[in-house]
This record gives sequence, structure tokens and C-alpha cells, in this order.
Amino acid sequence: MIGGTRYFGKLLVQRLLNAGHQVTIATRGITPDPFGARIARIRVDRRNEHAMRTAFAGTGGYDIVYDQMCYSPLDAAIAVKVFAGKVKRYIVASTIDVYRDLLGRQDAPFAEDDINMLAQPIDTRYPWHDTRLATQSYVMGKIQAEAYLYRDGSLPLVTVRIGHVLAGAEDFTGRLAHYVDLVRQHAPLRYANAAAASSFMSAQGTSNFLLWAGAQDFLGPVNAACDGALSAFDLYQRIGMLLEVPVRALPVKPPVPAGELSPFDYPAPYMMDTARAAQLGYRFGHSDDWLDHLILQHDLAFV
Repeated sequence: MIGGTRYFGKLLVQRLLNAGHQVTIATRGITPDPFGARIARIRVDRRNEHAMRTAFAGTGGYDIVYDQMCYSPLDAAIAVKVFAGKVKRYIVASTIDVYRDLLGRQDAPFAEDDINMLAQPIDTRYPWHDTRLATQSYVMGKIQAEAYLYRDGSLPLVTVRIGHVLAGAEDFTGRLAHYVDLVRQHAPLRYANAAAASSFMSAQGTSNFLLWAGAQDFLGPVNAACDGALSAFDLYQRIGMLLEVPVRALPVKPPVPAGELSPFDYPAPYMMDTARAAQLGYRFGHSDDWLDHLILQHDLAFV
């Protein structure tokens, strides 16, 4: 696993170990992990091609590589050069954000073939590894990473397009905490479209799906999202009801760019179709199964 020391990557490592697999994580060695002698470790900068080639030169290959850190076409190119011919399945943690350019263009949830990855432009001259540009380049980086890998075709590739991942107190993104803080501070929510629901996953649910996907033999893109999509307005209202705090929401006239008002605020519905996962035999749960528990964790942190 490239990554694996935080968020759903860490949960996935634990699940793999519990299932009896031998696990190696490849990281820069900066973030500690809790796995002790149960895993092997390779210390390497995933963005350094020479370091990656050197680190994996002596390996005979892997049944699965889980790539949690493929953020650009440059990262994708490194993956091809290092792992082509050395892995039975290459599973990339991708994102709902590969559909961002389709936002507002169709009413139906986005299916895997709604975006033609082979037709996407690839810009290898852009400074993808400039950390100052990490946020603004994230969406296009993930799109172009997938585009590069599918266009190259030399890896037995799965790209898991994951809905917005929510977690408890360990969530470093601060996105769910943003809404809990708004409610606790009695601050109003400014929103673009109360009906613009988006797809979500819990960190636990994400690691469960990735574990399951690793045990299958399908290839290609697959959407991963729970039932029970919510808009920013829905989420804010739900937190208010759960915490028994009166809330106030203020509509903002369009046009409003996606995410400008709050992390999950969109001008149009932004949901994924999970029919392919269902056809492959996987059933996602509902956000009702876990969302309130996570909200309460963030509320405790606020107090």
C-alpha cells in the first residue's frame, strides 16, 4: 500500500491484517503507524521516480498494490514505470471529484462511463508536485491521473471513485467539523441549493469496500458511495436537530462556485450511481447507519 498511515488507508491496513494478508506500506516515514512488526515498511518519496524505482527494484511483485497517493499524471507515470508487469491488480483510491466538470450538466447521478477518461487532456508540464498548488490542482490532478493510467493501459487497473469521505475526530480534512462548528456557534449556513445532494462514504465503509474490491477480479472504474445523499443544507439541518440547537440557513443567489460557501455546497446535485458495484455483488449501507455517530464525535471535540 502506497500510503496507509492515516484516515481510511490506516483502517484498510488493519482490515487486511485481520484477514490474514501480508502487508507492506510505502511512505516517507514521517507519520507513525500502529502496526509494529505485523507489517513490512518501505521508506520512499512516492513522487520521486528514481527513489521509487530503487525502492521496488528488488521486489518480485505483488498480488495487489493499493495506491492511496496518486494525485497527478506524474504520479501515474511513476506507477506505470515502477509496477508494470509486477502486480496482478493495481487499485487506485480515486474520487467523486473526477465528475466535477459534469456538475449541473445532467440530473441523473453520475455513472462510471459518463466521463470518457481516454479523451481527457493530460498536462505533464504543469507543476503538479508544487505543494503550494496542491489544493487548487487536486480535481484536475485526479482526473489526469486516471486518464494517464487508462490511456497507458499497462497496469491491471481499478479506480475506486469514492464519495466524500467523513470520519470522526481523526478526520484531518475538517469538513464535517466545519458544519458542527457552525451549529455550535449559532452561525447561519449560507447555501447555494438546498436540493443539491452529494454522495458520501464513511472512512470505515471506504476501507471495507477497498478490502472487498481487492478480493475480486474486475477492472476499470467503480463508484463507491452510501445511500442517503445529503446537501450542505441537509447536513447542517441534521446536525442542528441532533444537537438540539436552533439553526438558520440563508440562500445565496447564483452563480456560486462549488464549495465556495462551505465544503459540500454545490449549485446542482452531485451524486454517483453505484449500480456497477451492485452488479458486481456489493451493497453499500445508508448514511443513516453512521453519520450521527460521527457528528457526535465532532461535537465532543468542539466542547
